[in-house]
Amino acid sequence: MDIPKWLLVGMTTGLLFAPNAIAKCASGKPTLFSCSTAKGKTIEVCDAGKMITYTFGSPQAKPEISLNVPRNKVTTFQWNGIGRYLSYAVDIPNDTANSKTTYSVFHGMDRITKEHAVEAGVNVLVDGKLLATVRCSGKNIINNLEGVDLAPTP
Repeated sequence: MDIPKWLLVGMTTGLLFAPNAIAKCASGKPTLFSCSTAKGKTIEVCDAGKMITYTFGSPQAKPEISLNVPRNKVTTFQWNGIGRYLSYAVDIPNDTANSKTTYSVFHGMDRITKEHAVEAGVNVLVDGKLLATVRCSGKNIINNLEGVDLAPTP
């Protein structure tokens, strides 16, 4: 089946000129974490060298949240090898004049159970208090948080 040229041009133009859509990590930049939520939104953390990027929102629209944070301000929690639950997190701060918000992107697994149940998503903390948790749907999770080169979370 031949696709009309006008349709191909329209589809290509739409892909090229969708600056408001959530972009995947820039070419050659590692994805630290990515997943889809039950409501079809994307949580993504990318390692852009001197910066860590965090985006949240619908893949077809302008991100609801888009942050570029200097690497030295982002911290990580790494599982210490003891216990039943493997747990990793990256804490991305977004400080404003009114509050201190942290997006704590997490991935954990119960290593004892046969199913190895996974929990992943983002905890939103405002002034140190949990405001919301958005969980991944459990499908298509990319987790490269283990061993990430960031300062430890205090």
